[in-house]
Amino acid sequence: MLKREWTAFACTKLPCAMCHASSILPLDEHTLLCAFFGGSFEGKSDTAIWLARMTDGQSAEPVKLFSSNEAHWNPVLFTYPDGHIGIIFKVGDVIASWRSYVAESFDGGLTFSAPQELVKGDFGGRGPVRNQPLVLKEHCPGRYLSPASLEDGIWRAFADISDDGMRTFSKSNEVTLSKAELNATDTSEKDIAVSAQSFKGRGVIQPTFWEDPDGVHMLLRSTAGFVMRSDSKDAGLTWCAPYRTDVPNNNSGIDLDVLNGRIYLACNPVQGNWGQRSPISLLSSDDGIHFVKEEDMDSEAAEFSYPCVNACKGALYVSYTYKRQNIRVIKFTI
Repeated sequence: MLKREWTAFACTKLPCAMCHASSILPLDEHTLLCAFFGGSFEGKSDTAIWLARMTDGQSAEPVKLFSSNEAHWNPVLFTYPDGHIGIIFKVGDVIASWRSYVAESFDGGLTFSAPQELVKGDFGGRGPVRNQPLVLKEHCPGRYLSPASLEDGIWRAFADISDDGMRTFSKSNEVTLSKAELNATDTSEKDIAVSAQSFKGRGVIQPTFWEDPDGVHMLLRSTAGFVMRSDSKDAGLTWCAPYRTDVPNNNSGIDLDVLNGRIYLACNPVQGNWGQRSPISLLSSDDGIHFVKEEDMDSEAAEFSYPCVNACKGALYVSYTYKRQNIRVIKFTI
């Protein structure tokens, strides 16, 4: 059974009006990096990428890593094959044509290189869109699969595949909802502090991956009222048509990782397109279709959303947006 070792806010004081879309990377048992975007409002040109360096579950003063005269979005922390740190994020005022940038750190996240285009000349977003890459161990060991998606038109997801340590990429086929599921989508706007561009979308985006002896699998944020799933039998090259899990989904971000052979999924288990973003819960499963609730991490009438889940050295770390006022981080142990 999971138990909380500590719960903390990433930031001692938020340096901007709002924050969202955290990504966490434990460096060892004591140090954890937490990246997020923040500014006056989601999608505004003053949003920047920030990083907090937490020690032993203590809040930290965040530092601004990257900003410009365009909106910044969805940082994703990861490690390269030699162990040094990368961060990929999106830049652009229009989601459908944002670009992916990457920077590297060779000193444990203390400093980063100047950001470069991840895929030169790309518009729409290559590499991870929100969740961290999966490094395959059983099927094509060493291959990086980045959970990617596109929002120009119908939302659809894919795996961005790298066999050279996140240097070059090739796309899998795209995963798209059926016409029936797209047509059944409620597109009414809700009282959620997201960019107005997002309310028009329909489909599946922001996948999260795991691997088991049967292949590679993704769970997907969707506008169909449920977390959707797709499977690959060829190490991420091709994916089947998406199908439902038993987890409700409110068209908000999800993430998972595997600890001791069990899948742990963080999400808002709330049905309805743009349904409320509370509670935010931790669920678990042994088959990736049927899930049981471990606990509600936060459940008051506020926004708790966009989790990141990272299993490391026998512990499970979860971060999520806390009322757009801070990032909450929890360390679970067994």
